[in-house]
Amino acid sequence: MKPMFAPSLMCANFLDLKNQIEILNERADIYHVDIMDGHYVKNFSLSPSIIEQLKTLAKLPIDAHLMIDNPTDFLESIAEAGATYISPHAETINRDAFRTIKTIKSLGCKAGVVLNPSTPIEYIKHYVALLDKITILTVDAGFAGQTFIPEMLQKIEVAKELREKYNYSYLIEVDGSCNEQTFSRLALAGTDVYIVGSSGLFNLDTDLRIAWNKMMDIFNSCTLKSA
Repeated sequence: MKPMFAPSLMCANFLDLKNQIEILNERADIYHVDIMDGHYVKNFSLSPSIIEQLKTLAKLPIDAHLMIDNPTDFLESIAEAGATYISPHAETINRDAFRTIKTIKSLGCKAGVVLNPSTPIEYIKHYVALLDKITILTVDAGFAGQTFIPEMLQKIEVAKELREKYNYSYLIEVDGSCNEQTFSRLALAGTDVYIVGSSGLFNLDTDLRIAWNKMMDIFNSCTLKSA
């Protein structure tokens, strides 16, 4: 599978967002939109209204990562705003995971789920076959710029082995410190989708076209060496 890249718009330059979206439309695979409520994580980020505005410009699928305590309260508004994927945290839906996934799909969206570093794959084993995407956090949720947790490589490997064993079709996505220091290890473990933020993309150059080219050169160099 060709590697996919999902820019985290939380890290974009909002004073230049229209231009950056136009650049990314021709290069990226998915837009990653973090939605935080200040309760599930002690931070605030983007909102369904951002997805609605993004949808007017975006040519790519939009993934809404819900770092919120009661995600079911927002599923309809996020779907109506234009999300392609809706990805709540497993820890917030396990009481009614089957109903939540059914609701997401009934709204015309794809269903993802996000796992905190301390949450094992086994936590979602009874509904993993229903998922379109599993996002594995390699840092604790809520803040950009944290240190990569290497123990998560094994979790990626488990997700890949499970998919191969049972012929599941979900994408394996990684969120957190996807950059020059981790690309080769993440690729070897079985990552399909790399969420790229400040260190992986936006801080590489003030010109996003140049930054993207630098990121791809770094990724190809790292993964070629480890092949």
